[in-house]
Amino acid sequence: MTDAIKIDVWSDIACPWCYIGKRNLEKGLAEASADEDAPVVEVTFHSFELSPDTPVDFEGDELQFLADHKGMPRERVREMLDNVTGVAANAGLAYRFDILKHTNTVKAHELLHFAKAKGRQEDMAERLMSAYFTEGRHVGRIDDLVALAEEIGLDGADTREALESERFLADVRADQDQARAYGINGVPFFVVDGRYGVSGAQPPEAFAQIARQVWAERAEALVD
Repeated sequence: MTDAIKIDVWSDIACPWCYIGKRNLEKGLAEASADEDAPVVEVTFHSFELSPDTPVDFEGDELQFLADHKGMPRERVREMLDNVTGVAANAGLAYRFDILKHTNTVKAHELLHFAKAKGRQEDMAERLMSAYFTEGRHVGRIDDLVALAEEIGLDGADTREALESERFLADVRADQDQARAYGINGVPFFVVDGRYGVSGAQPPEAFAQIARQVWAERAEALVD
């Protein structure tokens, strides 16, 4: 039995292209899973903060944040948001930038590592991104994060202790150090089997193709 292909994903739950990339990856892997010799894949999410200086409670909407942060005219930012909303819709995601609550994401990343330790990281990543981009939920405060964790079945008291103690902050920083070592300066970024780097929210067929390619290479290596 060939070992699972490992796909390591660097992303930020507040990155609109990361949620699109996550969904496209899932679709691509689902397509490849229908093959007679389907690739076996293990996905792990890693922390990347796009705007670590953002306050937990940012006063203003997403349009204002991006206009201030990028120094761009508001109308240009509005066009950017309209564009990514359209791309997200094509991926089956209903983005709501009008109700989005911009915030610092370090605690959300700590929560993802806590969820990983409990075997629920993928579920937690999905819940956080959906809450942020489609529901207007706050994902920067401990109380709100505990509530989201409970929604996927994690224990609230354990989650709160993990976040308040910053027990997983070192894991977040280790992910960020690894991203710098790889030269990753934008997300989403996918490292496939520790050998191939894939940047950006690629279409589903691209993810299906690389999974099949790596799986075939594994099979050839076994024969050799």
